[in-house]
Amino acid sequence: MDTAALSAPMLQYLEHVRVQKRLAPRTHTLYTLDLQRLSAMAAEAHTEVLQLGPQHIRRFVAQMHAAGRSGRGIALILSGWRGFFTWAGREGLVERNPVQDVRAPKSPKPLPKALSVDDAVRFAESSQAQGDPWVQARDSAMVELLYGSGLRVGELVGLDTAASVQALGWIDRDAAEAHVLGKGSKRRVVPVGKAALAALQAWLAVRDQVAPCDAALFIGVRGARLSAASVWQRLRERSLVAGMTTPVHPHMLRHSFASHVLQSSQDLRAVQELLGHASITTTQVYTRLDFQHLAQVYDQAHPRARKKD
Repeated sequence: MDTAALSAPMLQYLEHVRVQKRLAPRTHTLYTLDLQRLSAMAAEAHTEVLQLGPQHIRRFVAQMHAAGRSGRGIALILSGWRGFFTWAGREGLVERNPVQDVRAPKSPKPLPKALSVDDAVRFAESSQAQGDPWVQARDSAMVELLYGSGLRVGELVGLDTAASVQALGWIDRDAAEAHVLGKGSKRRVVPVGKAALAALQAWLAVRDQVAPCDAALFIGVRGARLSAASVWQRLRERSLVAGMTTPVHPHMLRHSFASHVLQSSQDLRAVQELLGHASITTTQVYTRLDFQHLAQVYDQAHPRARKKD
């Protein structure tokens, strides 16, 4: 790699990290590229590298971000620069590290892919012809609750068959409501659609064949409460049977729930209330929405809330 554009201190630093850190060739190349980028940007700013200040580094960060580089990519570059200036400080070449307090822009977390309405309904109605009817009934009830009520997988596996002091969550079938304990130990109540209620009734009719005394709503073939990992695996297998183009996981169904209700209702506040993941500020807004309004939005908007008789 051509290092002619690098200053003597930069070359010394690269030799230092090569020997002291025993870097792999690829990693050493990345260090070199970081310093080449720093040298070029300093030259464009008409400033010597060792004379750069925090204002220069922040400007460089802004330039890279404007050019489309991701926050993670910028963070990696800053890490390389930070290491160089830390070494330069120990060598007495700079008085302070100009990168020390500079941070990369935060990268938005990508949302999981949502299924189309047709694919979500097809997935919910799919079944394995040769599969165990007991397992099929359980899995159908799980899918309907994940997609029909937007539950987190942890909330789903925490459900009990009945309300109790010890229960983390339960389904009130008479009221068509799911009571769940979400993140931050926050309880919420969400509507349960007709399709989910029918699937639950079918599941409860056969559930006690395995564990008639266990409190958990969803159990494995050995009678123990089903784990989140098991739900992930069951959904993956179901998606293969259904011929989905991508493996389906619990959060994909939760995101599909939110997307489909929002597309139909355009009521973002109601959707976030149903999901139970609002910030403190937005929660204060959502608390003014009563449950009757949320249930109305759900009934009118969600494709699985109402099913033709």
